[in-house]
Amino acid sequence: MKRIAIFTGSSSGAHPDFSDLAAAVGRELAGRGIGVVYGGGRAGLMGALADGARAAGGEVIGVIPRSMVEREWAHDGITELHVCETMHQRKAIMAEKADAFLALPGGLGTLEEIFEVWTWRQLGFHRKPVGFLNARGFWSPLLNALDAIAAGGFMSALALQDIVVEHELPAALEALSERVVAGDGQVL
Repeated sequence: MKRIAIFTGSSSGAHPDFSDLAAAVGRELAGRGIGVVYGGGRAGLMGALADGARAAGGEVIGVIPRSMVEREWAHDGITELHVCETMHQRKAIMAEKADAFLALPGGLGTLEEIFEVWTWRQLGFHRKPVGFLNARGFWSPLLNALDAIAAGGFMSALALQDIVVEHELPAALEALSERVVAGDGQVL
């Protein structure tokens, strides 16, 4: 796995461990030689992720809409910053540049991004693996809701089994890498 798209919050969240987690994820990815593709922001967990990766010598590719650059939200200390016009373009560029996708704690934007690439996978638009880093059980309520949605007949059990869910980053990276190596990372 050469690069992974990380979806995470533009705020730091309510628990101080989340910023530490994001920075540690950035450092760990850099240490493994895995580039980060992310939303290009300088604040919150996004900024901590980028700063952690850059401090460890890692590649960090940001993708951000022009309107967010004009609001001075862009990170200027990363390897590459791709400025696009729309959020749709942002997600398409991120998906093109990444071999896998992982959600860290975040809010509506994080949910929207991870659900879109997961949906694309389910529809066969790509075969890149998708996962949730469930650190501190952050995603557990959502995962319980997804179980209820499947039990209600609106999602298959296979769709739930298709995502990687791990509490620790090394296990998540191993599971995502196995799926890329197995050929799941091919764009259809």
